[in-house]
Amino acid sequence: LFVVVLFDPWAVIAPGFWLSFGAVAVIAYVTVARLQLAHWFKEAINTQWAITLGLLPLLIFMFGQTSIISPIANAFAIPVISLVVVPLAILGGLLHLDFILHAAHFVLEICMQGLTWLATFPLWQQAAPPMWTVLIAIFGVLWMLLPRGFPQRWLGLIMLLPLFFVYSPKPAIGEMHVAVLDVGQGLAVTIQTANHALLYDAGPHYSAQSDAGSKIVVPFLRGQGVKKLDGFIVSHNDNDHRGGAASVLAQVPVNWLMTSFEIPEVSTKQKRVKCFVGQHWQWDGVKFEVLYPSINSYENPNLTDNNRSCVVKVTSALGSILLTGDIEKEADSILVEPVLQASINKPSGHASSGDTILIKNVLKSDVLIAPHHGSKTSSTSAFIGAVNAKYIVFTVGYLNRFQHPKPLIVERYAETGAALYRSDDKGAIIIDFKMDFKKNKPISLNAWRKLVPRYWQDESVLQKNS
Repeated sequence: LFVVVLFDPWAVIAPGFWLSFGAVAVIAYVTVARLQLAHWFKEAINTQWAITLGLLPLLIFMFGQTSIISPIANAFAIPVISLVVVPLAILGGLLHLDFILHAAHFVLEICMQGLTWLATFPLWQQAAPPMWTVLIAIFGVLWMLLPRGFPQRWLGLIMLLPLFFVYSPKPAIGEMHVAVLDVGQGLAVTIQTANHALLYDAGPHYSAQSDAGSKIVVPFLRGQGVKKLDGFIVSHNDNDHRGGAASVLAQVPVNWLMTSFEIPEVSTKQKRVKCFVGQHWQWDGVKFEVLYPSINSYENPNLTDNNRSCVVKVTSALGSILLTGDIEKEADSILVEPVLQASINKPSGHASSGDTILIKNVLKSDVLIAPHHGSKTSSTSAFIGAVNAKYIVFTVGYLNRFQHPKPLIVERYAETGAALYRSDDKGAIIIDFKMDFKKNKPISLNAWRKLVPRYWQDESVLQKNS
């Protein structure tokens, strides 16, 4: 451990660092300085039990999940790999004999078939626990693994209980918890009410092996204890908004998916809803309204993907937020009209001809996710005035090639007196629509880099941009 940290100090931020050295520490804790050695088979079982129990608090804290059947997998995989596969592979490599390498591959293939079957068993998943429960659980594990003869070792089990049963409080009826995730140059927003959760966009696709859905959105949802999404809205067909959608749909159950375009990778079993103005629903005292595009816009082949973004307003008892996707000036001008023609429909239904009515267009919102990341092609003065938001969030990547947000647009928002937040220097923006009686404020915005500060962050820059 000392050598690794000496040559690679950044290793301490990797989960594998803590799990690997933690496992070795647990083995030493349960085997070193014992008066009498147990039978090798019993010793192996005891060691596997100790590792499983010892790493449990770390796994729950870091990943919000743990494998229930991992002891069974390790019980046969570790001996097979250590005693058969690795020696055969080394021997075959040294002697340049293919049949030995084929034998190693054959054994490994059988082992992997067993592991693949075990991987179908469910995992224990839960919300990320508070730090104090983790510390108590670690102490409880150490107490349970004391040598036989120490009194009351069962009390360690009691110390594990808070790890599984103490969660962060959920929003009350009429409240909502919003997280504008830091996905680089892109957008992903989660909205949680008392008993429901919605995802708006899923960030970009980074490479063939990586996207924001699997690397950021899904881990965040698991950390929040969100086991399913009641709704998932993908605003439009741009990579930085839909790139992570397939990963989210593959890993998280979703009741319905709303889009303004076709996603070919979505299975036919997925409930699909076309996005258009007039759709509305209510969850736990929080109202959701689709303000754009119109149903007729889908017949216009000249309309760009950006100007067909789903615009959604979410209103709680304590304030509202406007999600705009990548709309540009053309959509801005339509949205600022005092009256909109709409088709009335809920996400679970389908539009029918002749059910259009005129509705009053109310854009005014407390929080605005800046359209198109602060591009100069959007955020007209008329639109900014109509929304009249107190807080503006720019979701941009650090040193992005588009140079978003544009200085002209930033200045245009600053002139309104609104507080400006940028994800490239503040990280994720956490917004609670909940009365803070200490500050006497119904809306609380917090930058992730202030909630979870790191020593390598330049505090002077953070303070300057606050």
